[in-house]
Amino acid sequence: MKARIMKFRPAVDKKVLVLLASLMWCGVGIMLIGYSVSWLVSLSLEDQLIFGSVGFIAALPIHHFGFLRIADKNLKRLLPLTEKKCLFSFMTWKSYLIVPVMVSMGILLRHSPLPKSYLSIIYIGIGFGLFLSGIRYFRFFIILLATRTNINQEIFK
Repeated sequence: MKARIMKFRPAVDKKVLVLLASLMWCGVGIMLIGYSVSWLVSLSLEDQLIFGSVGFIAALPIHHFGFLRIADKNLKRLLPLTEKKCLFSFMTWKSYLIVPVMVSMGILLRHSPLPKSYLSIIYIGIGFGLFLSGIRYFRFFIILLATRTNINQEIFK
């Protein structure tokens, strides 16, 4: 019985898992930045530059101290894999549980009375931080394509 169920499991190589993680993180980052841009277009050029710059500056520590650590932890889990894993294992189960909470918070923020210009700072910061972390996944995907051997864990040090 278990063998029958296992043949329907969408098992893929770690390269695909790393690529999926990259696409997901970059895609969500682009979506958040897109929301921000749509809110900023109605402002003057000076305000656009101010709010956009503050969001961009906020993105750097958000990426470095938040998302980069998560991405590296996830890469350390994915890179040593030697056999095919389920397509959905590019994220941990814990992450799947956190996603609805984050989506709900985003919806609440978008529908809150907060001015969209100030909200754009948060969205640019988180969006660009996610995008940068997605690029990190993509970098390892390229390395996996270029090499036939396992990536050494020393690369994270």
